[in-house]
Amino acid sequence: MSRLQLSVVIPVYNEEKRVGATLADGFSFLRARKIAAEILVVDDGSRDATLRVVEPYRRKSNARLSLRVLKHEANRGKGAAVRTGMAASHGLHAVYMDADNSTPLSEYAKLRPLLDRYDVAVGSRAVDRSQVELHQPFYREFMGRTFNLMVQALAVPGIKDTQCGFKAFRGDVARKVFPLQTIDRFGFDPEVLFIARRLGYSLAEVQVKWINSPDSKVNVVRDSTRMFFDLLRIRRNALQGLYGR
Repeated sequence: MSRLQLSVVIPVYNEEKRVGATLADGFSFLRARKIAAEILVVDDGSRDATLRVVEPYRRKSNARLSLRVLKHEANRGKGAAVRTGMAASHGLHAVYMDADNSTPLSEYAKLRPLLDRYDVAVGSRAVDRSQVELHQPFYREFMGRTFNLMVQALAVPGIKDTQCGFKAFRGDVARKVFPLQTIDRFGFDPEVLFIARRLGYSLAEVQVKWINSPDSKVNVVRDSTRMFFDLLRIRRNALQGLYGR
């Protein structure tokens, strides 16, 4: 396969109502910018018509802009889906983004220059909150900020927003970091950033456009509790040497 500039990983789980618009927007951006790219849609055990919505875009694939579908037979979690996509990527850069297009692929234009100087570019909602076009309910924002304080203390100091679902990696870095990832659900974001730093890679954070989706699959109480224990798991894994160095 020829060397592609960009791999875009989109994890999906029962996203028939949202993924079509996200793919249309992404294809439009990539064509307008003439970026040689592959989109990897990772279906995490969907039980709806997600793959039927994706199929017309797969049929549009060509040598310069392709779409591949990777499948999990059962739901394993967003982290597992992103890991599967990153492992299959071929791009000089690799981005993962949300199926609801909360941060559109066009924001890659902001992250792209950082990858000339850094190994990982972290999309953020916290650097300049004026660029958040539609905010989450106050209790979700409060929980998010509280969780980030714990992330700063236990895993990734200096990064204001680890949970924004838009991050870009140099491709070779992604393919070294993600095989070490162990967390399959929402706590995977701080884990991959922790691993990247553990391996000596550099991180930069940049504000991106973000629009809250009212159909978020994150359960504030259940998933916040799970993510706290995921932070402890990251520390335990590090002590056990699972991340190298």
